[in-house]
Amino acid sequence: MSPLSVRPAARLRLVLAAASLAATALIAAGCAQSPTAPAPTGSGAPSASEQPSDGDVAAAWLDEGRSIAVVTQGSSTCIPVVKDATASGQTITVTLEDPQAKACTKDLVPRASFAQVPAGVDVTKEVEVKIAYGTVSGATALTGLAAAPTSAPDAMPNPVSSAGWFSDNGIALLTWGSSSCKPVIDKVEQKDGGATVAFKTIDRVCTMDLGPRVTVIALDQPRSGSGDFTLTLTGDHLDGSVKVIG
Repeated sequence: MSPLSVRPAARLRLVLAAASLAATALIAAGCAQSPTAPAPTGSGAPSASEQPSDGDVAAAWLDEGRSIAVVTQGSSTCIPVVKDATASGQTITVTLEDPQAKACTKDLVPRASFAQVPAGVDVTKEVEVKIAYGTVSGATALTGLAAAPTSAPDAMPNPVSSAGWFSDNGIALLTWGSSSCKPVIDKVEQKDGGATVAFKTIDRVCTMDLGPRVTVIALDQPRSGSGDFTLTLTGDHLDGSVKVIG
């Protein structure tokens, strides 16, 4: 797979638990104070200088090709959201925008946004991905998958963990859970044919929604060959194994 790749997100329904408006506001406030979150060093959305330069983007297949992760460089606390994702033939165009105004850390790291693959795209063939993010644009290609997904690409995502390569040592991991309590990696131990990813189990208050959370995993060593690579997940109620596709 090309080191650069991307995909869009279409209609995504979040399953909201019953809760009063007052309770929801209280929960959200509690999550914002997560002890593991980097301290904000600025206010508002990232400036143009903090957005990725042209072409500094990547993407990865997720959920059997029903969705993708769009990887950009910037603040770890202000991950772009997908405003629009459309397809023309085998070309997917994804428009990203900054999240609602909030304080953002001044770090520069790869972060991933979730997007669904539009109808009409054949994921078994090469897909060109074009990305627009503010004044920045970029393009990349995703290598076709060995098989089509078991349901239509634009169907509701399957709320199970999945993962895909966006570079030779970069993996995008999709998990499902509270949007305000995203997984926090404790350590990654790489081995032949896979890696064990341990997450911190944090005692924190979380909103009661169910949404996609995409975590970027950086490996010490690039993958070798095209053999199977499996992630073993531990901690934070994410225990299980996930095969990396792409």
